[in-house]
Amino acid sequence: MKKKILLPIFATFMIFSGVGMGSNNTAQAASVSELTATASKYIGVPYVYGGTTASGLDCSGFTQLVFKQLGFDLNRTAASQYKQGSAVSKSDLQPGDLVFFNTTGKVASHVGISLGGNKFVHAGTSTGVTEASLNSSYWAKRYNGAKRVASFGESNKVVAAVSSVEKEEVKDSAIDFTIYASRGEVAIQLAKTLGLNTSDTNSPFSDIKSSSKYAGAATALYKLGVFTGDEGKFNPASPLTRAQMAKVLVKAFDLKMKQDTLKFTDVPTSHWAHNDISILASNGITVGKGDGTFGTNDNVMLKHLTAFINRLQ
Repeated sequence: MKKKILLPIFATFMIFSGVGMGSNNTAQAASVSELTATASKYIGVPYVYGGTTASGLDCSGFTQLVFKQLGFDLNRTAASQYKQGSAVSKSDLQPGDLVFFNTTGKVASHVGISLGGNKFVHAGTSTGVTEASLNSSYWAKRYNGAKRVASFGESNKVVAAVSSVEKEEVKDSAIDFTIYASRGEVAIQLAKTLGLNTSDTNSPFSDIKSSSKYAGAATALYKLGVFTGDEGKFNPASPLTRAQMAKVLVKAFDLKMKQDTLKFTDVPTSHWAHNDISILASNGITVGKGDGTFGTNDNVMLKHLTAFINRLQ
C-alpha cells in the first residue's frame, strides 16, 4: 500500500520515511472499516514488553503495527506518539484517533486506537490486544488526551453478506467478495439460513435500535446464545475473525465433534477457539488456508462466509 502522510504538528519540519510533506498535506486515506479490520485481527495477541510483531505486542508496538499496515508511520513509543498529530477533545473522537493514558505517573505511558464513541482497542499488559471502554472505571480516571494523526474515510469495505445464488446474480456488479462481512450482516445471513423468526426487533443491544435492519436477526441470535455482545453492545459494523466465526457457527448450527483431526499450526490446544475450530474441521466445514494454518486472527471475508454456510446446508 502506498505510504500515506500523517497529519503534522509542524508541517514545514516533519518528514516521514523519506516522503516530504506536500503543500496541501493530504493523501488518500484508508476507510474506517479498513482501520477496524486491521486493528481487530490482532485481538487475542498476547502482551509482550517491547513487542512489535503479531507474536507479541506492547501498546505502542500495536498502534505502530496497525498504522504501518494502513500506510502510515508512527513513532515507536507511547510518549513519542503523543508528540505526533493534532490534539482532539474526548467529545470529538473519531475512529483512528490515538487515545493516551497515564498508567505509571507519566503523561502518556499507554496508548490505544479509538474505534469511535467510547470504544478503543489496545494491547493491555494483562489482557493482550483487546477492546475496552473509555468509560470503564479504570480507564476513565487515567485518560489523558487524544491525538489525530490521520483521518479515515467513511466505511466502504464492509458490505452485506449474500448467498451463493445472489453472488452469481451480482457477479458483474460492484460487490467485491474479497472484502469483509460485518457482524450485522453475518447475523442477517445466519438468521435467514436458520429460518429464524426475526419479527422481534426489541434488541437487547444498546447500539442496535429497533428500527435497525439488524435488530430482528441480532435479537433472534441473541435468544439462541449465538451472539451475546460485548458490554451490552453488538458492534454491527465490526468484522469477525475466523476464530470468532468458528465459535458462532458451532453454536448456531449446534455442531458436534466427529473425529478430531485438527492440525493447524496456529491453533494450539491452549487457544480459546481450539475446540470450535476442531469441530468445524471434523465436520468438513473448513480445511484451513492451505498453508497449514487456519488464520485465527484473519477477518472473515464474504467468500469465506458464503463457503462456510454452503457447506453447512
